[in-house]
Amino acid sequence: MDPSDTKIEEVLPPPPPLPPNVIPTRIHQKITPIQRKGFGSLGRKIKLLTNHFQVNFNSPDGFFFQYSVALASEDKWATDTKGIGRRALDRVYQTYKPDFSGKELAYDGEHTLFTVGALPRNNMDFTVVLEDLLSDRPGRNGSPSEEDRKRQRRLGRSRTIKVEITFAAKIPLGSIAAILRGDPTDNSQDALRVLDIILRQHAAKQGCLLVRQSFFHNDPRNIRDLGGGVSACSGFHSSFRPTQNGLSLNMDVSTTIILKPGDLVEFLLENQKLNHPRDIDWKKARRVLKNFRISTRHTNQEFKIMGFSEKICEEQLFPLRVKNGDSPTGNGSPQEIKEITVYEYFVNHRNIALKYSGKCPCIDVGRRKRPTYIPVELCVLLPLQRYTKALTTIQRANLVEKSRQKPRERMAILSEAMKLNNYNANTLLKACGVSIKHQFTEVEGRVLEAPKMIFGKGEVLVPQNGRWNVKQLYEPVRVERWVLVNFSARCDINYLARQLVNCGRNKGVNLSPPCIIEEDSNGRFQNPLIRVDRMIAMIFARLGDQCSEIQFVFCVLPDRKNSDIYGPWKKKLLTELGVPTQCACPVKVNDPYLYNILLKVNSKLGGINSLLDAEKECYIPIISSSPTIILGMDVSHGSPGQADNPSISAVVSSRCWPLISRYRAFVRTQSPKVEMIDSLFQPSEDGKDTGFIRGALFEFFESTKKRKPEQMIIFRDGVSESQFTQVLNIEVDQIIQACNYLEDGYRPKITVIIAQKNHHTRFFQRDSSNDNVPPGTVVDSGICHPRNYDFYLCAHAGPIGTSRPVHYHVLMDEIGFSPDDLQMLVYALSHVYQRSTTSISVVSPISYAHLAATQMQHILKASDDSSETSSIRSGGGGTSTEAVQVPELPKLHKAVSQSMFFC
Repeated sequence: MDPSDTKIEEVLPPPPPLPPNVIPTRIHQKITPIQRKGFGSLGRKIKLLTNHFQVNFNSPDGFFFQYSVALASEDKWATDTKGIGRRALDRVYQTYKPDFSGKELAYDGEHTLFTVGALPRNNMDFTVVLEDLLSDRPGRNGSPSEEDRKRQRRLGRSRTIKVEITFAAKIPLGSIAAILRGDPTDNSQDALRVLDIILRQHAAKQGCLLVRQSFFHNDPRNIRDLGGGVSACSGFHSSFRPTQNGLSLNMDVSTTIILKPGDLVEFLLENQKLNHPRDIDWKKARRVLKNFRISTRHTNQEFKIMGFSEKICEEQLFPLRVKNGDSPTGNGSPQEIKEITVYEYFVNHRNIALKYSGKCPCIDVGRRKRPTYIPVELCVLLPLQRYTKALTTIQRANLVEKSRQKPRERMAILSEAMKLNNYNANTLLKACGVSIKHQFTEVEGRVLEAPKMIFGKGEVLVPQNGRWNVKQLYEPVRVERWVLVNFSARCDINYLARQLVNCGRNKGVNLSPPCIIEEDSNGRFQNPLIRVDRMIAMIFARLGDQCSEIQFVFCVLPDRKNSDIYGPWKKKLLTELGVPTQCACPVKVNDPYLYNILLKVNSKLGGINSLLDAEKECYIPIISSSPTIILGMDVSHGSPGQADNPSISAVVSSRCWPLISRYRAFVRTQSPKVEMIDSLFQPSEDGKDTGFIRGALFEFFESTKKRKPEQMIIFRDGVSESQFTQVLNIEVDQIIQACNYLEDGYRPKITVIIAQKNHHTRFFQRDSSNDNVPPGTVVDSGICHPRNYDFYLCAHAGPIGTSRPVHYHVLMDEIGFSPDDLQMLVYALSHVYQRSTTSISVVSPISYAHLAATQMQHILKASDDSSETSSIRSGGGGTSTEAVQVPELPKLHKAVSQSMFFC
C-alpha cells in the first residue's frame, strides 16, 4: 500500500472500543538496553583530563555479607528519626565490639549493613541506651545550669533501643570484576552500592550532611549567603563507576541549599523581609520550618519542629504537674496538675525573661497528642539543615553567581579534596581490595566539525566556538497587525516599539508599527486576573472587529521572571483567544536583546530562523533517505515543596520532513512525581486513541504530503539508569501499541536515546589553559560504560564556570546508526534551537519539551478553579493500578496548537 496517497485513518476500519484507560496486552517481549556497537572516529583528536580517579581493584574471592537492621524502643518511641540509626549502631559497636570478631560495619543509616566476611552469628540482638546529647554550643552562662541538667534527667530523655541484626544475603566481591569485563551479574550493582555506602559512612563519621552520594562539611569557607535566610553550601559528590578503563571514583564539586543557622526569629525576619517579629506570617513560617531541628537556649537540648501552637504564648495553656512548694503560687499539693500558660511558666517558674514571645505562637516539638511548647526566642536553628523549598528569582541568580568555578579552580579543589579524604586509609576499602589513585584520569576526545548553517539570502556560515551572527533570518514572517501591551510603569513603550521595528527590518522581519495599549496607573494594584481581563477588554475596545486580524501580542511584564501576570496572560491568549504572545521585561534595550525577541516571535508565527545546510540539501545520513520523525520527551515535576502538584508530561515531534528544525508540542498532566509518561497511548471508549503518539503521527503525516514515518528517533530526558528498562518496557511499549492500533502491522524502526544532564563527569583541557573544552567535544571511550552504548558530548561553549557535557545512552537502535552518524546527528540537533544564536548543551527536541511543559505549568497554575476541569485518570502508565485525580490542562486554542508556541 503506497503511503503517499493513503490517509492513516483510512487504512483499516476503526478498532473495537476498549474500556477507558485500558492498555492492550503487550505485543512484544521484554526489551533490554543494547550493547555498544563500536566507537566513533570523526573529528580532531584532543587529550583531556576528567574527574574520574582510577581505582585499583584486587578482586578477592570473598563476599560482602548483607544484614538487615531492625531498631525498636521499649516505650514505642519513633526510631526512624534522622541519625538515630547511626547513633544506635555506633553505640552497639563501641559496647559490644568483641562480638563482631574484628569485623567493621558499612551501615547505610537505615535498615541495612554490610561486612567483608561473615559475622560470628546470623542473628544478633543488642540493647543500648541513647541519651539526648547536648549540643556543642554552650548555655547562656557558658554551660547548662544544674537546674537544666536536673530537668533533663526528670524528662527521662534517655532511650533504651533494641537492635536486631539478621543475615539477609551475600554478594560476591568478584561481581565487581564481572561488570568491569562487560559481563555483569545480578549482584554487580549491589556490590558497587556497598562501595558507595562505605564512602557515605566515611563522610558521616566526619559529621557531614549527606545528600544521596554527596556530602557537605560545616565549614564557613564553603557556605555562601543567598539572601532570605538560606545559604549555598559547597561539598563533594563521590561514587564508584564501572568504565572501560576499570573501576573509577567519580569525584566532583556539589552544592546544596541549607538554612542559615542561628536565632530562629532572625531567620524568619530575613526570610520574610521584615523588621519586627509582630509582622511575621506564621502560616508561611509553619510551611518553611516544619521538621527542621532546633536547640534551646535554656537547656541546649535538640528537638525537631513539629508545628506551632494554636494560640499565642500568653494564651496557650498546658497541664503542669507540680509538687508542694514547686508551683508558682507556692501552695500546690503533691501531684497536683495545674493549667498554666507557656509564657507564665517560662517567666515566673523558670525565671527566663521573654521580650516578644508573648504575642507569638510557640514552637511545638512534641508528639501529635502530647505537644511540647517552647517560646520562639529561645529557639536556635542548628547548622547543616537542607532547605528544599523553591528559591526566589534573586536566590537562584545568587546561587549561579556564587557557585560557578573555572576549570582550573575546580581541578584544584578536587585535588585537595582527594588528599583530605584519604580514602586509601579506610580499612573497609582496604578489606575490599580497593585503592584509589589521586591523579585525574587522562582520556582521548574528539572535536566534531560544526555543521554548516544557512540563513536569509543564501548566507552560509559555520559556527565559530558554538556561536554565529547573521544578517537576516532564513524565512522571516511579515506582521501586518500586532499589539504591544504594557503592564510596566518603568518601560518607555514607544521607544521599545520603534527599536523593535527597526531591528526587525534589519533582520528581514517586516513589522508594521504596533497598536500600543498601556495599563492605567490605578490598575497596577489589582489582582493579576483582573489586570489581564482589563487589558484584554482594552484591546477589544481599541481594535473592535480588527481583533480577528491580530497576528501576535507583545506583552511587557512588570517584573522579571516569576511575574504573577505571566500565567494568567498566557492562559488567556493561548487557550481562549488563540493568539501567539511574547512576554518580556526589558531592562536594557539593545540590538542583541531585541534580536533574541525576534527569534522567538518569528518561530511562534511559523517562520524559520536558520536551517542546517544538510537538512536543506537533504543529505543528513539515514534521516534524509527515509521518512523519519524525531521525538523529544520530558516530564516536569512540581517545584520543591509542592509535592501535590501534578507532573506535566510533554512530547514534541518533528514535522515537515526532511527538515529537523520544526516541531509541534503535546502536553498533559499526570500524577505527581510519576516519571514514566502515561499518555503516549490512550485508547478511549469510542475506540479512538487520544495519546501523544497518534497526534504526532498525524501531524507528521499532514505536513509531509501524506508520508508515514518509517523511522522514529526518541530523545528522552530526566530518567536515571535504574529507569532505563522502564522506558523500554513501558514507554516504548506504548509507542509500539499506538502505531499498531492506528494501523494494523504498522511498526516504524525505533531508536531510543536517553540524555542525562544531571551527572558529575567533567572534562578539562590537559594543558594549563583555564578554558573549557571546545564545542563539539565527544568522548566515547575510556571512562564510558564497559558494556552499554553511551557517550559524552559537550555541544556548547562554556564562557562561564565549567562546562557540563550531556551523557547520552543509546538504549535501542533498530534504525542502525553508526557511532559517527549518531554522534553527528546529536551534535547537529544542538544547532537547530530556534531561540538562540548558539549551539545548546542538549538536543533541541528535549529543550523544546522542557519549555512546553514549563509554560503549561504556568497556565495550569493560573486556572481559576482546577476542580472544574479535574477528572479521574490512571496514574502511571501501567506502573500503578490506582486511580489518581489530577487536574486536566486547559486545551490550547486550535489556532496556536500546531505552532511553536513554547519558543
